[in-house]
Amino acid sequence: MEDHLKNQDRLDREWEAVSGYVADPCSARVAQDQANMRKNRFADIMPYDHSRVILSSNANVSNSDYINASFITDHDPRNPAYICTQGPLPHTVADFWQMIWEQGSVVIVMLTKLTESGTSLCHRYWPEEGSDLYHIYEVHLVSEHIWCDDYLVRSFYLKNLQTNETRTVTQFHFLTWPELSVPASIKATLDFRR
Repeated sequence: MEDHLKNQDRLDREWEAVSGYVADPCSARVAQDQANMRKNRFADIMPYDHSRVILSSNANVSNSDYINASFITDHDPRNPAYICTQGPLPHTVADFWQMIWEQGSVVIVMLTKLTESGTSLCHRYWPEEGSDLYHIYEVHLVSEHIWCDDYLVRSFYLKNLQTNETRTVTQFHFLTWPELSVPASIKATLDFRR
């Protein structure tokens, strides 16, 4: 950063390059396919074809490879940093756990409440206690720790009933992010990040 501040011409050139950038048009044809529309929580939030997570259709309850989820890259597009997905719907929970399994995810960061002002924002995709079965995936709630009013941490065992393999998945659930807005204070968000 200091280099950039010392060399004003370089900073100006980079600013011109960034401000003149025009993104390539991206399609979301798969997400807009009639068979997949009911898997989208919102009609205007869909994954692009080039970055969507593709499920193994032969392991899927609906024989579909579609889930409303995208790979998000950092500096190297060959190695996605994380996956961003919508809150599962009642009929997409098995797809969600299939994605977690197939992508080898061991951490879930949930930034939404289940409901707000009587509106469902995310279907509960984990058991309140014990185990629940979602197609070929058994999810067992191991623990739930409330750290403060703003967030809690849950631990699950995720078992693939076809292979009998089990993995531990940790969910960090931020409880105070308002729908269609941002938190009133950054403190809770920074504490959650730590």
